[in-house]
Amino acid sequence: MTGCKSASDQGTTNEKVSDIEGNSYTTIQIGKQVWMAENLKTTTFSDGSPISEIENYDEWASLTLPAYSWYNNDSINTEDFGALYNYYAVETEKLCPEGWHVPTDEEWIELETSLEGAGTAGGAMKEAGMAHWKTPNTRADNESGFTALPGGYRSYNGTFNLMRTDGYLWSSSEKNWYGTKNTVIYRNLKYDDQSIYRRIAEKANGFSVRCVKNP
Repeated sequence: MTGCKSASDQGTTNEKVSDIEGNSYTTIQIGKQVWMAENLKTTTFSDGSPISEIENYDEWASLTLPAYSWYNNDSINTEDFGALYNYYAVETEKLCPEGWHVPTDEEWIELETSLEGAGTAGGAMKEAGMAHWKTPNTRADNESGFTALPGGYRSYNGTFNLMRTDGYLWSSSEKNWYGTKNTVIYRNLKYDDQSIYRRIAEKANGFSVRCVKNP
């Protein structure tokens, strides 16, 4: 089967990467790629400019500028789950640390292929156990070391949903499907499924971000 894993192409890199604020992230090599093994939590772009934190629901819903929030506007969620960023923050190309970037759809597909396909990759990516994921956390063994977490999302209307049941991760690839506009491809992992799903969402949604190292 293409994409079979081996000790030679997967495992810890013993490398930490820090964002501009000094937050440190564990990294993991999967296939030929090196990924953050934690959700991004920076509130400052890589050029030193601040990212706006938007708490108000109506303000978030009308926003077309870069922004982030903590789930339920509660900073207690920062350490485990990171921040939720709208796509306007992603498209600045200044969200990840220098030398890293938000993955394209093609890079997500490469990751899935390294883990034997999207139909089972979710189980290999999800953090095992119930510390963060709701039971049954189907087939989650974190064999890849990616340690995907169920950070939920912030809807384009400002509401928060699905922490501990779903993880939502942006790609940097925009795509218009079936007449939709201003939509972007993302990945969805679920507590009751071993798959990873390729979906589209409006730019105003707030999702988690994992950065991948530049080739």
